[in-house]
Amino acid sequence: MRRWVPFRRATIRQDAVAGLVLGVQSVPDGLATGLLAGVNPLAGLYAYMVGTITGAVVTSSAFMAIQGTGAMAMIVADVPAVHAAIDPAGALFTLSMLTGVVMLAAGLFRLGSVLRFVSNAVMVGFINAVGVNIILGQLANFTGYAAEGPNRVVRAVNTILHPGQLQATVAVGAATIALIILLERTRVGPMGLVVAVILTSAAVAVFGWDGVATLNDLGVVLSSLPRPEAPMLLLIPSLLIPAVSLAFVGLVQGASISATYPNPDGTSPDASRDFVGQGVANVAAGVFQGMPVGGSVSASAVNKEAGARSRQSLVYAGVVMAIVIVAFGGVVGYVAMPALAGLLMLIGYRTIKPADLVSVWRTGSVQKAVLVVTFVLTMVIPLQYAVLVGVGLSVILYVVQQSNQVTVRRQQYDTDGHLVETDPPTLLPANEVVVLQPYGSLFFAAAPVFQALLPAPAETSRHSVVILRLRGRSELGSTVMDILHRYASSLAEVDCRLVIVSTNERIARQLTISGISDVIGPDGIYRGDERVGATLQRAEADAAAWIAAQQGKRDGTID
Repeated sequence: MRRWVPFRRATIRQDAVAGLVLGVQSVPDGLATGLLAGVNPLAGLYAYMVGTITGAVVTSSAFMAIQGTGAMAMIVADVPAVHAAIDPAGALFTLSMLTGVVMLAAGLFRLGSVLRFVSNAVMVGFINAVGVNIILGQLANFTGYAAEGPNRVVRAVNTILHPGQLQATVAVGAATIALIILLERTRVGPMGLVVAVILTSAAVAVFGWDGVATLNDLGVVLSSLPRPEAPMLLLIPSLLIPAVSLAFVGLVQGASISATYPNPDGTSPDASRDFVGQGVANVAAGVFQGMPVGGSVSASAVNKEAGARSRQSLVYAGVVMAIVIVAFGGVVGYVAMPALAGLLMLIGYRTIKPADLVSVWRTGSVQKAVLVVTFVLTMVIPLQYAVLVGVGLSVILYVVQQSNQVTVRRQQYDTDGHLVETDPPTLLPANEVVVLQPYGSLFFAAAPVFQALLPAPAETSRHSVVILRLRGRSELGSTVMDILHRYASSLAEVDCRLVIVSTNERIARQLTISGISDVIGPDGIYRGDERVGATLQRAEADAAAWIAAQQGKRDGTID
């Protein structure tokens, strides 16, 4: 576990500049993320401040900025308890803490390897659909027209069908988007979004556009730092599924940051330690009135591009946010809602990656189907369920792929003494040694495929030996063990034998427990060692001697 160095004089200037950039930028970004989640925008800002500082202290990654993300905000927006509870704010804070507990468990039990079971098709479909959802979800704030409908797609269609209902807020939102794009190409750089939101919001105040809503109209009062809150334990059952979905999305995004940004000393961050850091940050964010947070890819990129040299930059960023809250809280209420909506819609647009969609689409029919299903479900059902369905699809896809990749090859020497692999015979021939090498996973779903590839014994298959080479395998499931037991018994019925070569003691114990060793005998199990091929050659020699003995008995030359 790396120890955090609280102060490094050599990098203070670079880290302070990066922290200033990230901190100032995070103020409108945090408010916008809270708006996107459909909660008090201050919950987004508080979460950014607390998550950034806590993550800097706890995570293994020196450059990971733990803040709210678009995907996590969209999940929060679809959680009924957060919007319909007697105390919506308390439900939100409880959700943050519960999400943190799930992330902590993932980190402490080192469950990072579980994320590799989520296919790229699922994540591409989900993230791109989230980008579209972000755009559609901000149409009301962007246009000033509150459309009706059961989901964002229907409400978007309703908005398009009522162009006459659109308000002057469209001009403010469009101007914000244009200014961000323009200013980002100047020396202002990442601060462009801050300047753009300030300019368009100031224009609303100066020109007195009463029809344009501001944060003041939502009753947002920013005057002090947040006070601690206790969780609402009675809401935990209704918040558990959203918390698991939020944790999963946050951990996946955080894992990509861990893999992208090495630490200053050149070492790679520990993904499980980063899970712990995100968990602690979520608990802290919930305690201090914040929404759920996770590793933010965009904020981490801004931090690094702004010149950060160590994790101190994240602490400075959190301090900058705290100063803005205390010193400039009264000004924040004048931020125009369509300006934040324009910012969010631009973020949503940039979240959509056509190149990734095309790449997955060209991969194959199965990946194409998973991509479409994930995308459509994310668009039409609550996101917390779409995430879990996507995980389920990933597992099913993995099972299907692994079960179809099982092959069995026959190994034998040619006339020049070279070891060659060929297809195994469909029917087991008589008086032969047949060496079989299985490739691919032999878990339960692949077992029927494996069974179908084994040479079938028949009445003509007398006095043959099938040698199954299991080198490199550490465990066989009960389904495969049952197949081997039945196959060994069917071989014995036609005076043939099954011999198993394995270097693993666990498999040897499984063969004994499952009763296979009773069928093939103790001499039917060969324990391999570090000499590759030596045990197999011994098994082949013994098998050839056994076949010769059986032929001798048949011919009467051996008693």
